[in-house]
Amino acid sequence: MADPVVRSRKLSRSFGGLAVLGALLVVAGLVGLVYTGVATLTSMILFGWLLLIGGLVGLLHAIQSRGTNYFWLGVVVAALNIAAGVVVIRHPHGTAEALTMFAALLFLTGGVFRLVGSVVVRGPQFGWTLLQGAFGLLLGLLVLFDWPHSSLYVLGLFFSLALLFDGLGLIAIGIGGRRIVSQVSDAMTSEELPDRPSGEGQNPSKN
Repeated sequence: MADPVVRSRKLSRSFGGLAVLGALLVVAGLVGLVYTGVATLTSMILFGWLLLIGGLVGLLHAIQSRGTNYFWLGVVVAALNIAAGVVVIRHPHGTAEALTMFAALLFLTGGVFRLVGSVVVRGPQFGWTLLQGAFGLLLGLLVLFDWPHSSLYVLGLFFSLALLFDGLGLIAIGIGGRRIVSQVSDAMTSEELPDRPSGEGQNPSKN
């Protein structure tokens, strides 16, 4: 009886930790939605450090695998990641402008392809695909017309929304997990309770 109880408590704490982490992410996402400029700068710096650390790790792996056919390829990829990370960290605003332009072009091309594809194919999802294409095209035009000023808030907005939705997902998993663990623990306890009186009643007869 002790092991299932201990395990259920550990699982409950783990799911509670997920819910707390989700709440922190939700708060960070909401703050980022208010201060999109700070969120954009923060996301660029984090992106740069991820590239730099990933490049260093890749370089270590390449050095460990020297003598193989993939050594120089690993060195080149790691060097590119390190160089890109240094550039992003030293010039976050310029990187944000370039990535915002790239995002706008992706929205434009994706919207045009969806619009053309929905008109040509006219499948069962015609209306939904047409709406997605129009939305992507409109979003790309709005970002592009306001560029480079849009680079101050577009990436920060996306970054904050990602934090917000990830946090809400973790909160849902944490609360749902704790509820399931509580239900299973209660079911196990209720199944084992009737065995106690029968065991207690048999002890005097044995004596």
